[in-house]
Amino acid sequence: MATNVAGARGRKPETRLGLVRRARKMNRILADTYPDAHCELDFTNSFELLVATVLSAQTTDVRVNLTTPALFAKYPTPDDMAAADPEDLETIIKPTGFFRAKTRSLIGLAKGLRDRFGGEVPRKMDDLVSLPGVGRKTANVVLGNAFGVPGLTVDTHFQRLVRRFGWTEEADPVKIEQVVGELIPKREWTVFSHRIIWHGRRICHARRPACGVCPLAALCPSYGTGPTAVEEARKLVRSGPFS
Repeated sequence: MATNVAGARGRKPETRLGLVRRARKMNRILADTYPDAHCELDFTNSFELLVATVLSAQTTDVRVNLTTPALFAKYPTPDDMAAADPEDLETIIKPTGFFRAKTRSLIGLAKGLRDRFGGEVPRKMDDLVSLPGVGRKTANVVLGNAFGVPGLTVDTHFQRLVRRFGWTEEADPVKIEQVVGELIPKREWTVFSHRIIWHGRRICHARRPACGVCPLAALCPSYGTGPTAVEEARKLVRSGPFS
């Protein structure tokens, strides 16, 4: 693998067609590596997924999944959550961090669903991002996983990996979404996002990626950022659930 990567670095600058082909090949490898990739937040309906995704900011999916059963037992609908006592809601979601801001967002979005959308989670991007605490990332999670509308979830893992892959140098999530959306077929955007996030959590870590066991090593210009020796790299590989 190291030889192939060194050879790749010595080639001429990558053409647009070459980038598209490399990106799609990497996507196919990720599909083979993570055939069961999926959203790791627990939910039974679109409202639960929306709330869980808002709660997932600055914390782990595991922490959110430990918190939401009690939350949804007490506030199962937008009407219930819109009428919640802020202090009671804060107590339940406190383990997820930033609980005061998240409480304001949850009550605000619940009121928005109740008052503007008949208590239903809307299926359009513009409507979703008009709700308190809901940005494009959260909206794409809901659209893709609750409604089957393709979307790219540009979280911190996604941003880190596509830059390491040499697909873009953009730092703005919206621009990254646009760039990657032109490389990967639209029908695969949602599942591709899961594959990228799984890879970021399991192998391509922020500080020490497990380069020596990465299935994308031969196609990645950042190969060598982490240990390349197989035994050392293997020790860095993580498996879910993530705490």
